Amino acid sequence: MERKERNLYRLDELSDYKVASDYPDVRGWNLIDADNKTIGKIDNLIVNKTTERVVYLDVEVNEDLIKEGHEAYAIPSNKGAHEFINKEGEDHLILPIGSVSLDEDNKKVVSNVIRYETFANTDRFGKNNEIEREYEVKLLSVYYPEEDYTVVDEDDFYDRRYFKHNR
Repeated sequence: MERKERNLYRLDELSDYKVASDYPDVRGWNLIDADNKTIGKIDNLIVNKTTERVVYLDVEVNEDLIKEGHEAYAIPSNKGAHEFINKEGEDHLILPIGSVSLDEDNKKVVSNVIRYETFANTDRFGKNNEIEREYEVKLLSVYYPEEDYTVVDEDDFYDRRYFKHNR
């Protein structure tokens, strides 16, 4: 079986890519939600090589968020179905770059759109797992449920508003 070309890469995998000089390198900064709750730390930047820009932040979520998400799955199935089941070691998630603002003075990344509970109940992945389009679409449908993801045009997938970072 022929393996297709990867779509997304972690910045530290690409020796010829670096953070633009007029942007701060947010790796290591905390991700905070609109209610000032800590989600985790920015572990890496996810680059789309076709568009040659960062499209996601790779977030290592904190232990409290993992515990809260785990407790949500302990609810009996007759109380409501849960779409995501995270396994041990799945402690990363991605967040579109346009979903955040930067608090450069305090070295924080702030999500004013997506709240703690959504992050806690979101499908995560392991640190070194490849990010596949199926995961992207699944996650975006949780973050932005009002959008239609049934037709995915490869050429303009990253033209959506939440992939465009405004400073």
